[in-house]
Amino acid sequence: MTRTQKTVFILAAVIAVILGLTINKVLSGRGQGDPTALIDAGIILLPQSRNLPDVKMTDQDGQPVAMDGLKGKWSLLFFGYTFCPDICPTTLAQLRQIKSELPPEAVDKLQIVLVSVDPNRDTPKQLKQYLGYFDPQFKGLTASSVEDLQKLANAVSIPFIPADTSKPNYTVDHSGNLAVIGPDGTQRGFIRAPLNNQKLVAQLPEMLKRK
Repeated sequence: MTRTQKTVFILAAVIAVILGLTINKVLSGRGQGDPTALIDAGIILLPQSRNLPDVKMTDQDGQPVAMDGLKGKWSLLFFGYTFCPDICPTTLAQLRQIKSELPPEAVDKLQIVLVSVDPNRDTPKQLKQYLGYFDPQFKGLTASSVEDLQKLANAVSIPFIPADTSKPNYTVDHSGNLAVIGPDGTQRGFIRAPLNNQKLVAQLPEMLKRK
């Protein structure tokens, strides 16, 4: 190998290292956390945050809530309903367990929100009673119309199929994925279902360190 070839080889190696470090830093969100570990835990962060629609909701206490009312904490939005036979109780029980294993400083930055996809049956009273079985600090949101709920669900790319409410004991087709909302009130990403408790306990604190 000639001296020129060696010089070119060394320069190419240096550039590759610098480029690799730069990409890693970008993917890590300014050096915070390991992006591959986040993805392995099912946490998918968006390259650009998304604004939430201005939908008027009602919480489990019957109080009106605007979507910008979620600001100040990281929120995990789960679109489900209280009469759900399987996915919802399983997911909420997992979220309760995950929360119980997080360090206190992470718990302080996080809120769990059930957004009902069944406004026909999920009154604020029903939501509050149901969530109390899992964690009284879990929040519940519902809307006066399915259209408003669909507007929010579609905006965060977690759509659901409205039920035929004329049928007795109807069910609602919905996803088990969670929408991740940052403390600035914008969507930052998703958490894929099924949830992996152990990995999320390890990686959620890293996500919560982000601005």
